[in-house]
Amino acid sequence: MSFFNIFIFSYFPYIAIFIFILGSIFRYENNQYSWKSSSSQLLNNKLFFFSSNCFHFGILFLMCGHFFGLLTPHFIYSKFITADHKQLLAMVSGGIAGIVCFFGLTLLIYRRMSDDRVSTNSNFSDMYVLFLLYIQLLLGLFSIFISYSHIDNPSTMIALANWVQGIFTFSPNLHLYVISEHFIFKAHLFFGMLILVIFPFTRLVHIFSFPYLYFLRTGYQIVRILR
Repeated sequence: MSFFNIFIFSYFPYIAIFIFILGSIFRYENNQYSWKSSSSQLLNNKLFFFSSNCFHFGILFLMCGHFFGLLTPHFIYSKFITADHKQLLAMVSGGIAGIVCFFGLTLLIYRRMSDDRVSTNSNFSDMYVLFLLYIQLLLGLFSIFISYSHIDNPSTMIALANWVQGIFTFSPNLHLYVISEHFIFKAHLFFGMLILVIFPFTRLVHIFSFPYLYFLRTGYQIVRILR
């Protein structure tokens, strides 16, 4: 068993989370004006609107699916759905969202590379992030075909969930959960952690600027009728 596997799947998750949290806080406290996506929507409105909506819908769905799918303990979801059916649900819903996201991301990359005005407004980190997300998305889509080859055996899905949950429960020897899994799954995990590492230093931080509390508002009356 190589030190590389032990480091990547036992120690690197904590390094990635540490950089993600501390880096995001540091950037917010010291450079709040960069806490944005620097939208180039006005430079190519129609193509941007369509591709951006596809990309954001797909990636937000995938993020939520990964969050609940991997962090929900087996003893909880097993009361409502079997592991086999959960894997099938993840493959179908994740596949649809992944294709939508892939389509949108492809158009965004094409737009950024083909439009001179958008390219001028871009920097290295913009392209780096897009291609990194592109690779991660392709790995996720390829993993569906691997899962389909053993669709009646959800052991890989359970192993990946145990690995993610083990990070937060400080389980020893985390690498043992995934060491024997297919290379595609391990690459998908690695690039996911790599995205966490670069997150605070790119435009990805604009996800924190979304007005989440807006959906929790109680509402207020703008106009009152005088009696």
